[in-house]
Order: sequence, then C-alpha cells, then structure tokens
Amino acid sequence: MADYRVLSDHGNPTPKIPRPAQQPLPCIVTVQDGLPVIYGAGTEPVCGIRVVHPTNPKAPSKHHSVVILYVPPHAKLDLHCHEAEETYSVLSGTGIVMFDGGTQAIGAGTHIFLPSWCNHGIENTGTEMLVVLLSTAPANP
Repeated sequence: MADYRVLSDHGNPTPKIPRPAQQPLPCIVTVQDGLPVIYGAGTEPVCGIRVVHPTNPKAPSKHHSVVILYVPPHAKLDLHCHEAEETYSVLSGTGIVMFDGGTQAIGAGTHIFLPSWCNHGIENTGTEMLVVLLSTAPANP
C-alpha cells in the first residue's frame, strides 16, 4: 500500500490572492457551454472546445483553462510549443503523442505533462475519435 501524504489546509500554501469579501460561486458548465476553436490554418479537422477559459463568459477563469480536444481518425496536430504548461488526459480513443526525440502510444487513462516550451503534437492512430482533456496554466490566448 502506498504511503499517503497528509495535506494540511487541503494543501493550500499561504494565499497570494486575497480572499474576496463575498464568497464566489462555482461555474457549472458542460462541453455544450464551451467555445469551439480551430488551432490554426491547416489543423482542421482537429478542434477544441474551451470549457473553462478567460474567453468563455460561462466559466471565465483567470489563471488556467480546460479544453476538450477532438482528434478524428488519421488527423493530427503537428509539433508545436508554447509558454503555458499543459496536461493532456486521454478520455477515449488511441493515438500517439509526438515530442522531440520520439513518440509514445497513448490511450484512455494516459496523462501527459508538458512543461513550458516542450515541443509536442498528437495524432489519432485509431478508428474512433481521440478525445483529450487539456488543462493549461496560464490559459493560452
């Protein structure tokens, strides 16, 4: 059995952002509440839905984003990089994640952490839609 780390105060360090006078309420949204995006010329049919993002008035985050990425069979996003840290969590489908120096097979349950400026891409090598939850901090523009 693994040793658990006990977190005091839910793991929160000393706050850097002051607590507001009025308690904020959560934004409860679905993918249908998100904003569809295409990642640039030539990336179609790959698309994303910005579920939590500064540009989504239904869930206007300030410091991170949550996006659902849809990669159809045989489609891919080529190698690219950006300042934001990102985590890919594969929800369904199969494919490969590409990075400098190689590739890695991925499928449901795979999580990929991408540090700032890490070259990465993704390709659907299966026959079903590859669906990936992207979590990014800070949010990409």
